[in-house]
Amino acid sequence: MASKSFSEEDLSCPVCCEIFKDPLVLSCSHSVCKVCLQMFWESKESRECPVCMRRSSKERPPLNLALKNLCESFSVEKIQRSSAGSEVLCSQHDEKLKLFCLEDQQPVCLVCRDSKSHKNHNFSPINEAALDLKEEMKIKLKPLQEKLVIFKDVKLKYDQSAEEIKIQTQHTERRIKEEFQKLHQFLRDEEAARIAALREEEQQKCQMMKEKMEKMCREISSLSDTIRAVEEEMGAEDVSFLLLYHLCERLSGALIHVEKHLEILKFTVWEKMQEIIHYTPVTLNPITAHPQLVLSEDLTSVRYSDEIQKLPENPERFDLYVAVLGSEGFNSGTHCWDVDVGGNTDWRLGVMTESAGRKGAVCSRSGTWWMSYIAGKYYERSTPKPYTLLSVNRKLQKIRVTLDWDGGQLTFSDAVNNTHLLTHTHTFTERVFPYFNTYCKLSPLRILPSFLSEFYCRVSNRISML
Repeated sequence: MASKSFSEEDLSCPVCCEIFKDPLVLSCSHSVCKVCLQMFWESKESRECPVCMRRSSKERPPLNLALKNLCESFSVEKIQRSSAGSEVLCSQHDEKLKLFCLEDQQPVCLVCRDSKSHKNHNFSPINEAALDLKEEMKIKLKPLQEKLVIFKDVKLKYDQSAEEIKIQTQHTERRIKEEFQKLHQFLRDEEAARIAALREEEQQKCQMMKEKMEKMCREISSLSDTIRAVEEEMGAEDVSFLLLYHLCERLSGALIHVEKHLEILKFTVWEKMQEIIHYTPVTLNPITAHPQLVLSEDLTSVRYSDEIQKLPENPERFDLYVAVLGSEGFNSGTHCWDVDVGGNTDWRLGVMTESAGRKGAVCSRSGTWWMSYIAGKYYERSTPKPYTLLSVNRKLQKIRVTLDWDGGQLTFSDAVNNTHLLTHTHTFTERVFPYFNTYCKLSPLRILPSFLSEFYCRVSNRISML
């Protein structure tokens, strides 16, 4: 083999010091790479040997075919030695590494095994040691691979959440613009109506003044004749005074009633705006809604659907119970909201603590109080206790839920006739959220608007607590 007869130095070009590529043999018997020789001759501007400087008699030296084949074989063998693990030699003894020292955890040759540095050590064939270490590495890699799968799943959820955030932002921005467009349109209509009223009064006043002026012109003409006649008989001063007084009385009330159009303008417009503005004491939180619940655009009603929506599996979302929470939690004060259950045949209304959790079997954990309507009967429940049948002999249409957090009471009543139905008693110690649950597709659960006076009272209570 070439590696046994020649070293890499023997097969190197004297100019580039690399293994020969297309070696040319000169008349002096020295060999040089074709490219190296051409560059050397061009720089010297003469055909000299780069080794002995003897002038070459041939302008185109022949190819040293034997040397070329030898160099190619040597290069191939070198690549094979470097790529084959069994060909790696011991750095101390230049022998093949056939054993693996179990104490030093390194490959060794047969000479190393018998040396003092490895005396009384245990050895294993290198292929067996490699197999054992690969198995050990597989075991160590398994939890990392499992963690990688978890990380990829979490990243996927993050990506889905990021996409959902964009969708939510676009949807919410559209809703905000729609709501403000309604307010802008209301103000534009109100502005146009008030300007139209002003123009109408202006036209009426101008017409009235025109008629008065025409009449006045006729009277002036008549009075002028009278004045001339009277002045001849009476003193002019007293008559002029009486005529001027009479004219001033006739001009009273001729001007525009500015105060009627500008008096507390902002307040009166705002007061009228209440006709298009409705206050709902509770709105639904879409990030808590089970994927089979569909919320209305204004987040005040919820209905059940057979179709499962593709929504992010965020921690706040219910995954087993088809429920949704209110957007605002309460940890003090008294709060009330009415729910129109209508023709809904399967519903649960109440409150749920912040720590009760949204995943899995909510009913098996404490922290939820509700009233329900299932299979034509009414029940009450405080989890994890079982259902208790209520004695209600009529079909309810509107349920009023009243939370007295400080007093520790959750009361349900018939909002139509204000009849008491049920009261849960509990000493609340943490924030609770309005709870809504439905499995009925026939009719949604709809939170009814309240009077704005309740909103003012609520704001006043908040201010007084600050």
